[in-house]
Amino acid sequence: MVRRVDVYSTSRMIRIFGTVFAALMGLAFGSFLNVCLSRWPAGESLVKPRSHCRGCGHTLAWWENVPLVSWVGLRGRCRVCSGWIGWRYPVVEAAVGGLWAATAWQALDPLALDPLVLAHSLPVVIYVGISVGVGNLILYWLLVALAVLDGEYLWLPNRITLSGIGIGFFLVLARETMVGESGSMKYAAERSALNSIASILTAAGLILLIRWVYWLFRRREGMGLGDAKLMAMLGAWLGLRGALLAFGLGVVLGAGVALVLLAFPSVRKGAWGVRKLPLGTFLCIGGIVSSLWGQRIIAAYMGWAGF
Repeated sequence: MVRRVDVYSTSRMIRIFGTVFAALMGLAFGSFLNVCLSRWPAGESLVKPRSHCRGCGHTLAWWENVPLVSWVGLRGRCRVCSGWIGWRYPVVEAAVGGLWAATAWQALDPLALDPLVLAHSLPVVIYVGISVGVGNLILYWLLVALAVLDGEYLWLPNRITLSGIGIGFFLVLARETMVGESGSMKYAAERSALNSIASILTAAGLILLIRWVYWLFRRREGMGLGDAKLMAMLGAWLGLRGALLAFGLGVVLGAGVALVLLAFPSVRKGAWGVRKLPLGTFLCIGGIVSSLWGQRIIAAYMGWAGF
């Protein structure tokens, strides 16, 4: 009995410390992501010059670069010119830090794994757990980056979406091959590859179909090709059901924002009120929700629908 309690306490401590470490790493990578989001659209180097105020060029000291803490301490303003730094910096850092913490908390819980995975040998269970955890860290970093870029610039760069499709495809393929129910690893790999390719093409095809129908009636583009590539990326990472859930959530969220803009003229004067709404941003949010709670949402819906 004592030994069982000791094992439980140890595993819980590992889970807590792992979550805290992942949150701190997420804050650091969120800070780096802010550098990317500021410099990519301007075509600037990510290495030189050092972090500086975008208004006056003041080079930031180390204590002005601490994620979240520095922004709060400086009250969101440059120490030299008092220029507004912007809400995007703490939001991105907090988002990546929180998502990475949630990933670690789930990954360090053995009961969170699929029962089919737990039925395999210990090395396979460890491999799948690490693969899922690391994969989610990468996915959330990419989705936060795309959400901000589309929200600010209506830009979903190929370097992220196409790379995301490739990374997601190979990570999921390797994981599904390891836990294939058949005795043949080759057969499991072929089946997983075909399923993943079908999910990618179907998810992208949904956007292309809507884009074509919109053009057929309005004779102008309603969605960009970047949205189709983003949906393909979600299909590679989340599978077809997860991607469709992300699409549904994104559309509902986008429709809600559109209704707010229509209902309140004062809000319409903002940036989104004078241009297209960033569908990619809403799809990224839907993708994050689908990744975190997609299985529960789909299971609840299937039960409610009587399937």
